[in-house]
Amino acid sequence: MIIVKLGGSVITDKDAPETVDGESLQHAARALAAVDEDLVVVHGGGSFGHHFANEFGVSRTVGTEDYEEVVAVHDAMSRLNSAVLDAFHDEDVPAVPVHPFSAGFRNAVADLVLPTGQVRTLLREGFVPVLHGDVVGHEGKGATILSGDELVVELADHLDAERVGLCSAVPGVYDDDGEVIEYIDSFADVATALGESESTDVTGGMAAKVEELLSLDVPATIFDLDGLDSFVAEERVGTRIGD
Repeated sequence: MIIVKLGGSVITDKDAPETVDGESLQHAARALAAVDEDLVVVHGGGSFGHHFANEFGVSRTVGTEDYEEVVAVHDAMSRLNSAVLDAFHDEDVPAVPVHPFSAGFRNAVADLVLPTGQVRTLLREGFVPVLHGDVVGHEGKGATILSGDELVVELADHLDAERVGLCSAVPGVYDDDGEVIEYIDSFADVATALGESESTDVTGGMAAKVEELLSLDVPATIFDLDGLDSFVAEERVGTRIGD
């Protein structure tokens, strides 16, 4: 089983609120339609969820108790999720939605609790579950943002994924000279080279991705849309994170 995350910067125009990049999304759907094993897809928020979360000042650590703000973020992500599903359905992929807001939460010490039985059952029944970054209840803080990267790690740990791929706007993690780093096994080794996202992003940018992926027990790879077909074919591409 593999888990692939489609970054919000890949499938949307992150600088134009609620704008899907239809060509890139269709490219991704066609590539993933070639997967011949169990597949779980996660997608980021892009110009949908990030736009509203930034407007409301909500992040992974800063919450909101305003129900209208919670609904606005979740509804935006649901609209993007519907567009992603439509693209997969055009390629005859049996994709179905799984909305984290309805299942996950953070406890008082900010640990994510995400029951994965629903996803496991859908896989067994031949579906392709499609999850997304979302807003979730957070004990003591109202609701906070759940990033797609956190979802990837949680799902990989609980579903015994064999491979994890993150399709990003860049072909891998860059070093200080702007060259793609082939392999990362320590965050300290690349910390100075990792900057913040140039577009609105309330989930930590590339630095957060690398930190999350280093916690996995399975290999993870960061690549761009042009590398997605190669990842599906198990060819060498992008930056490999961890063992």
